[in-house]
Amino acid sequence: MGNNLKTDFSVVVLAAGKSARMGVPKFNLKFNSTHTFVEHIAHEYYDLGCKEIMVVVNESGYSFIKESIFDFPENVKIVINKHPEWDRFYSVKRGLQNLFEIQPTFIVNVDNPFVNRHINMALIKEIEEVDHVCPVYENKGGHPVLLSHRIIRNIVNAKQNQLNFREYLNNYSKKTIEVDDENILVNINTPDEYQRIF
Repeated sequence: MGNNLKTDFSVVVLAAGKSARMGVPKFNLKFNSTHTFVEHIAHEYYDLGCKEIMVVVNESGYSFIKESIFDFPENVKIVINKHPEWDRFYSVKRGLQNLFEIQPTFIVNVDNPFVNRHINMALIKEIEEVDHVCPVYENKGGHPVLLSHRIIRNIVNAKQNQLNFREYLNNYSKKTIEVDDENILVNINTPDEYQRIF
């Protein structure tokens, strides 16, 4: 696919949760000695060739980012979700609404900072055939999900804001790709989970 990949797809990183159980913004957890979760995810998708990278945060998260120094690629845009209580669908919608260009877009949860380039490339290869693609490990669906133009347009234009994202996707054609990476199932919600994995 080469260097022209940058025009082909984008990513929305969902980071608007209140992180109540974690006690600190999950996006600011350290992935390694140089990058936080959100920085690592952004750089991985930038290196993959993403044209636009939307990071959706709540208002306190936005203030936190503005008052701190984050190492983001040049094409990251911070989007505010003023209603994090409306859950994932609205965060997805906010991210997609801010895309300059509608094209296949990854939906990534910031509490799963593991980015597998091979899995992402496999999803990209299948998205022309169906409305969305996701990886599966031992019959369990995981992250990320790659959405087609059709779903993106419908979410952007949806009058509803408080839908169950997973149930919403059930209305569309889907392809799953069996993978051998159990990290696609990770959701880090508590200090104990973070300590166990890192």
